[in-house]
Amino acid sequence: MKCEDPHAHDEPKASNEEAPTPPLMRAATLIGENVYNLEGIELGEIKDIMLDAHAGRIAYAVLSFGGFLGIADKLFAVPWKALKPDAVHKQFLLDVDKKQLESAPGFDKDHWPDMADPTWQNKVHSYYRIKPFREPGDSPDIPYDDTPYTNPPVEKETQASNPHPGRGR
Repeated sequence: MKCEDPHAHDEPKASNEEAPTPPLMRAATLIGENVYNLEGIELGEIKDIMLDAHAGRIAYAVLSFGGFLGIADKLFAVPWKALKPDAVHKQFLLDVDKKQLESAPGFDKDHWPDMADPTWQNKVHSYYRIKPFREPGDSPDIPYDDTPYTNPPVEKETQASNPHPGRGR
């Protein structure tokens, strides 16, 4: 999250100080931002943003990792909801370690996946434990484990044994 004020970094803020995350940000300020894990280790840099034009939201941040000077970089489409803004340190956080990112579904700059493919989307979202959302009413804020995508509905035993409660058999 690039800061527009050139003097904003003159006095570092304390790590426990809360800073508001801007409600709107220019996409250009996101490109080139570094992403860190929760331990403060740099994971990579945001190279691109993928928009879901139908839903009107950011779907993925394309993260570059590895390589040297842009050579042999591996790209990863990280679900936008997996990234957490850290307004205090002006960076994004991703809850994975480097080993996890190395084994994440990735691609190279000349062979992008079909990000509209539901199979690919499910693979990527499940890797980062983020619920894939298909409909405008789907909430991307529900933890992945608590969704019908991972937990099929369980019928109560009484309903299964007597499909018409209140009636005798």
